[in-house]
Amino acid sequence: MTKIVNPILRGFHPDPSILRVGDDYYIATSTFEWFPGVQIYHSKDLIHWKLVARPLNRISQLDMRGNLNSGGIWAPCLTYDNGVFYLVYTDVKSKGTIFKDTHNYLVTATDVLGEWSDPIYLNSSGFDPSLFHDDDGRKWLVNMLCDYRKGQNRFAGIVLQEYSPKEKRLVGPIYNIFKGTELGKTEGPHLYKWFGKYYLLTAEGGTGLGHAVTMARADKITGPYEVDPQNPILTAAKDPTWPLQRAGHADIVETQNGEWYMVHLCGRPIPTRGRCVLGRETALQKVCWTPDGWLRLETGGNKPQVEVPGPNLPEHPWEPEPARDDFDSPQLNIHFQTLRVPLGEDSLSLTERKGYLRLKGRESLTSKFHQSLVARRQQAFCYTASTCVEFEPETFQQMAGLVCLYDTQNFYYLRISHDEKLGKCLGIITAQNNNFDQPVEDISIEGWQRCYLRVKVDYDRLQFYYSADGSEWRKIGPVCDASTLSDEYCMEGQFTGAFVGLCCQDLSGRRKHADFDYFEYIERELEEE
Repeated sequence: MTKIVNPILRGFHPDPSILRVGDDYYIATSTFEWFPGVQIYHSKDLIHWKLVARPLNRISQLDMRGNLNSGGIWAPCLTYDNGVFYLVYTDVKSKGTIFKDTHNYLVTATDVLGEWSDPIYLNSSGFDPSLFHDDDGRKWLVNMLCDYRKGQNRFAGIVLQEYSPKEKRLVGPIYNIFKGTELGKTEGPHLYKWFGKYYLLTAEGGTGLGHAVTMARADKITGPYEVDPQNPILTAAKDPTWPLQRAGHADIVETQNGEWYMVHLCGRPIPTRGRCVLGRETALQKVCWTPDGWLRLETGGNKPQVEVPGPNLPEHPWEPEPARDDFDSPQLNIHFQTLRVPLGEDSLSLTERKGYLRLKGRESLTSKFHQSLVARRQQAFCYTASTCVEFEPETFQQMAGLVCLYDTQNFYYLRISHDEKLGKCLGIITAQNNNFDQPVEDISIEGWQRCYLRVKVDYDRLQFYYSADGSEWRKIGPVCDASTLSDEYCMEGQFTGAFVGLCCQDLSGRRKHADFDYFEYIERELEEE
């Protein structure tokens, strides 16, 4: 028998929405301020998953200039009806006060790998929109409702409104169909129709250690909804030793053979620190129906399992991803993302110098508007990332190098720059919730045409290295605390995960460029010093 090992999507992959079309399975996850928006993974067997699409890939669909950390794309929902894929999502423009500005949109495509439409605006009443296609042909949108008023529940319930494909807008009355349970913070709704009843799946308890999945059902889509007497049906709350924490925000799929699975987010804290540097990840549980029509984990209880029985489907592994990118393609590797906006030729080029990624210096690492930065998710507790840079800065305002970051307030940056006394130099800049430091004096690398940069991360230990030839490596700076690049530590951003990547800044505005020869990311076992 095959088995599923959780998490199935490691690293920052929260708020999963799952869909089966024929023999193909797709999962869409949130991307927040990272561009392009929404990640879509493909599988044939629910075991092996491959990143295949990022549908929100142009400014006309998604403009996040100025979006706050952990704003942007929240909780996409991917559905399919009559040959058309539907993707609804929230673009969050503000949070962290009594108000939230949350704009909900819909895009469509006939091919999940093809071009998606420009967005149709839906509403702004709350976040986590989900589209439900009823068997009578009508379509309905549900989302959580935000309430800013003093003394009121900020998570004011799940609202329902009909969507008209003909008019391309929401129509008719708005119904508040579910006020939630005593767990509170009711969000992440998905509607289904099974056994002649409407089922409402929600996330409750907040997205931290109290996260949970709850279910209710009704005879009519507008309610009233009866709460599952054994809620929550999935949670790791109250057991801090459980390997998969923060379990919640779920969706459900039925296989072509009649088996049922629930996809959900989870987190794996570093045991000694309690921080999830990999962010909120995606896991899958096998579920079954009780005789009285409620959903339960097949293993019993309600705790998420690391190993789960696989479906009765032939295994379908994908070709392994290469660890090294030599930038020989004119297209950026799909695992790379940028912050908030796409990078055009004025900021990034893979063709101006063949075999190199050229980044043209833009704004600082603290900018929420236009950075020349490309990065990929950290997807293992232990990894090594390396690059080789050719860069000739003329002022201390010009920098380029290798960065490990969570957001604009939290990063570790090994950067090449210029100093009036040292000439071309190498040093480190750190930021921890906007507390900045340079933990080691810059060292001169004057006369070096190429400089090799490396970082090794082992759970909460982060060490930078440099080399003149790529063979003999020298440490630079102290061991840094990698656990600060986590939801639990960061103050403004709280929903993403650690990234590692390449960047170039020119604070003088002259757009000095840096050429990167390659980028290598290797996951490994823990190394003892």
